[in-house]
Amino acid sequence: MQDISEINDIAKQAKTELEQIRDANALEEFRIKYLGKKGAFTQAKSSIGKLPPEQRPTAGKVINKAASEIEQAFKEKQKQFAQPKSAKQLADVTLPGVYPPMGRVHVITQTINELSEIFSRMGFEFIDAPEVEDEWHNFQALNIPLEHPARDPLDNFYISDNILLRSQTSTAQIRIMEQRKPPIRVVHCGRVYRPDTIDATHHMMFHQIESLYVDKGVTMIDLKSTIEQFAKAYFGSDVRTRLRSSYFPFTEPSAEVDMTCMICHGKGCNSCSGGWLELGGCGMVDPNVLEAVGYDPQEVSGFAFGLGIERMVMRRHQIKDIRLFFENDVRFLSQF
Repeated sequence: MQDISEINDIAKQAKTELEQIRDANALEEFRIKYLGKKGAFTQAKSSIGKLPPEQRPTAGKVINKAASEIEQAFKEKQKQFAQPKSAKQLADVTLPGVYPPMGRVHVITQTINELSEIFSRMGFEFIDAPEVEDEWHNFQALNIPLEHPARDPLDNFYISDNILLRSQTSTAQIRIMEQRKPPIRVVHCGRVYRPDTIDATHHMMFHQIESLYVDKGVTMIDLKSTIEQFAKAYFGSDVRTRLRSSYFPFTEPSAEVDMTCMICHGKGCNSCSGGWLELGGCGMVDPNVLEAVGYDPQEVSGFAFGLGIERMVMRRHQIKDIRLFFENDVRFLSQF
């Protein structure tokens, strides 16, 4: 030590370091550095004899005072680490926060968003339609007569004599054609309700995508090419589709849409029928449906198809039980 100013510098440095200490280990290192047998203040005391005689008394007082202040501050700091800490004291606010587990978009909603993007690129407009319908929109306008078995109260969720939860998204066709004149090129995704016995392939509530295209000169070729474009965009470029003759009251001619099995790729396996899997129904809009909404079937024609969204997801991801979509098992849903 050369003079008293050096003692003040040591004391100032010690105070600064003490204020920055955040754990007991660092505090012990501080004690050794400044207050230990070989610490800064001990060495300063032992070097007083090297000062001029007239400076020694003053230097001794300054060192003792500084060492006493630092020692007292050290003891106060020790008490902080010795006392039980509250949760607030234990938290290090400088550390990044821990984010709680977050939910995610359901796989069905993910699929609807993807379908929206695919059909938007193909020039279709997405529309909304009500889930609670009257018999006119759910049956009569779709060419389903009063005696048709599809209208059986045991096969539908009736709310009143004339009001029910829709059993198909085809009701969206009638809604949009009542509001607009051709050309119409729309798609609708939504829930439908049928009192089926719940098992691995059936549920009382599920989702469908409904497509409608009405204009002059629309043909089955337009229908087939649209389905092929969609299937390749959603399932992959190697998938193949076919139309198999069928019957629906609201389309004529009607067909079932099949796609090649994604497990055996059309070769045939336990999960398919000869290499093919059913995807949904389609056909040309029946002239009676066009007339019901005030269109002239001699002037315009159109196609429509309805596909089960759960069925598409099951085909794409090889899921064998539809109930998994509605059980809210995080282990299942987190895979998508």
